[in-house]
Amino acid sequence: MLPPPAAFQFPWEINSDLVKDGASVRTCGRLISYVPEESKAVLSGQQSSAQCHVSVQTTLVEPFQPILGAQYFVLGEIEKTDGLSGVMLRARALTCVDGVDLTLMQQAIVEQRRFFKERETKDEYASSLLRLASSTALEFSSALGAGTTTTNMTMMYYLRGKFSK
Repeated sequence: MLPPPAAFQFPWEINSDLVKDGASVRTCGRLISYVPEESKAVLSGQQSSAQCHVSVQTTLVEPFQPILGAQYFVLGEIEKTDGLSGVMLRARALTCVDGVDLTLMQQAIVEQRRFFKERETKDEYASSLLRLASSTALEFSSALGAGTTTTNMTMMYYLRGKFSK
């Protein structure tokens, strides 16, 4: 079975309580340390003036040639741990992405989130309109009496096409 699709999370979001244990996430940051004996790397990201660190378990992606100070993109699952770090990202994929404009990427991710939220709001609105139209069509057909099944079905197909776009 495939893992669920990963949502992009900034390093400061991973360390907050917004991300649940076992969630699939994508993130990026600058590699600031790597301990091959423990299969552990630490990525750093910056939010305003604060530095945020994410611990990454690299067991599944080894061997790899770490470049300290380089930007890395990580795909994996969150593990809540008892300890100082609190959260560990178990990497399934770890890629060096040096040269990527992180400011532009962050802006793109924020814009994508805004788009998905707006689309979700529109979908909820369209669904509520469809439910309202369906109940109105059923009331209308029941008021006409028996033998209106075809009319009811035609009206339902019309309304679905009209409101589900």
